[in-house]
Amino acid sequence: MLARLISWDQQLFVWLNNLGSEPFDAYWLFLTKQLHWTPFFIVVFYVVYRKLGRVSFLYLLLIMAVLLVVTDQSANAFKNYFMRLRPCNEPALEGLIRVVKHSNSFSFYSGHATNSMATTVVIFALLRPYYKYAALLFMFPLIFAYSRIYLGLHYPGDILTGYFFGAVYGYGTYRLFRKFVLKQ
Repeated sequence: MLARLISWDQQLFVWLNNLGSEPFDAYWLFLTKQLHWTPFFIVVFYVVYRKLGRVSFLYLLLIMAVLLVVTDQSANAFKNYFMRLRPCNEPALEGLIRVVKHSNSFSFYSGHATNSMATTVVIFALLRPYYKYAALLFMFPLIFAYSRIYLGLHYPGDILTGYFFGAVYGYGTYRLFRKFVLKQ
């Protein structure tokens, strides 16, 4: 059963990865770097700041920093335990995929997907009562994580697993923040 799942994951990866084309490579290389999302983060954090106030917002920043460390380190622990080769390093996929970027670390599961989903879940949960279209925030982890498939760095299963763990960590963080900081 596991071999079948891995095969499906690889097949889906090959299809999604080959949707790309060279003229768009620079665009996806740009999108995959967290630093390039800074203007988006500033706008979102400003909106959150306006809703929470200074003290709660500072606590949120501290909690989000801890959340990012936890999500990143848990993803790294899984990567080092499972030691799944990234698609760009998988000999069986050589010549079948577009490799735009290389990495020598392992693939399962995506830290980018975990971090982006965890932080988005927290921010979404905080803003949902105030903004009808707060769910649009989830465009960030979708675009951010797809960039990893496009570049040849992660399988869809890596992304979906990262989303799952990120959602769990994010929701747990939101509940703790609500209970201890917002006292609700």
